[in-house]
Amino acid sequence: MNELIIGNLKVKVPIIQGGMGVAISLSGLASAVANQGGIGVISAVGIGMTQPDYIKNFRKANIRGLKQEIRKARLLSDGIIGVNLMLAVSDYDDLFVTALDEKIDIMFLGAGLPLKMPANLSPDFLKNSHTKFVPKVSSPKAVELILKYWDSRYNHTPDAFAVEGPLAGGHLGFRKTEIEDNNNSLEYLVEQTVEKIKPYEKMYGKEIPVIAAGGIYNGKDIYRIMQHGAKAVKMGTRFVTTYECDASIEFKNSYIKSNKDDLVIIDSPVGLPGRAIRNKFLDDVNAGEKKPFKCYWKCLKTCDYQKVSYCIAQALFNSANGKLNEGFSFAGAKAYMAEGLQSVKDTIDQLIAEYNIYEQIYSMSGIDKMELVTA
Repeated sequence: MNELIIGNLKVKVPIIQGGMGVAISLSGLASAVANQGGIGVISAVGIGMTQPDYIKNFRKANIRGLKQEIRKARLLSDGIIGVNLMLAVSDYDDLFVTALDEKIDIMFLGAGLPLKMPANLSPDFLKNSHTKFVPKVSSPKAVELILKYWDSRYNHTPDAFAVEGPLAGGHLGFRKTEIEDNNNSLEYLVEQTVEKIKPYEKMYGKEIPVIAAGGIYNGKDIYRIMQHGAKAVKMGTRFVTTYECDASIEFKNSYIKSNKDDLVIIDSPVGLPGRAIRNKFLDDVNAGEKKPFKCYWKCLKTCDYQKVSYCIAQALFNSANGKLNEGFSFAGAKAYMAEGLQSVKDTIDQLIAEYNIYEQIYSMSGIDKMELVTA
């Protein structure tokens, strides 16, 4: 694999660990991935739920929790550490500024279009910041909109784009009817994104790499998507079943014990479809059972807490802590392929070895590259 270049960041292994909330990818997992030459990512979503005063002071708890996890990761690794931020959370600006103040290496910005920046930042902070900014998108149209807006408003471009296809875990940027559409395949989305970016690379005289995410599980998947123009991959599901993942063993075992048919699309309380592992909690919700809760804060802008059946933040936090009877596991479409726990080092070594084998097969085969890629 070639190293990934994002501005002045040089990533030895072009594998980025996906940011997974709530409390799935924190400093433990992120530092372990960074130590192996990839990019480790802390999810800021609900990060303050690990703090004792979260119910009373959720904004302060989130800020404190994010600072603590970034600093822990820095103590554990001198590699590249990033954070994943959701524009849909009500304290997005607070978390953005916190990560910036902590001089995080890279921010992945998803669950919305990152157009307007926090009001208390100067207009030229993007150019002067140590941090790299990477929007997460699910359509070429979104890529084009962001590029045009950033060009006109900031005279700048994002440092990279993460394109997430419909096989990802968690909330999806697609309607249910769009998930099976071939025009939304990750391969197609990556190719179209590369084309949308080219004029801006020429205009600004820099490379804007495309990172592919969603349904990538092994070295073969990595090789194939890179033939479509991706410079790196972002993988969440694969890193859940590592020793270093911050989730409980019960959460990890839900992946290991799952079958392909257990991976289902659900209607999330936030108004988006999501992919999760079917369990009794979800069956009860689908049967019309409500899970009573009190909303002490409105953590998600799009959540109408008075109408939903359950609190998704609490359900995800419960499952991360092993209480799967009170929550469920978000997971990518290939979660069922997990066979057991292994270290982050062994996981990345295996991915690189698989990639190299497939690359060798192609170089020795003499057959058309795209024929091999689609095999």
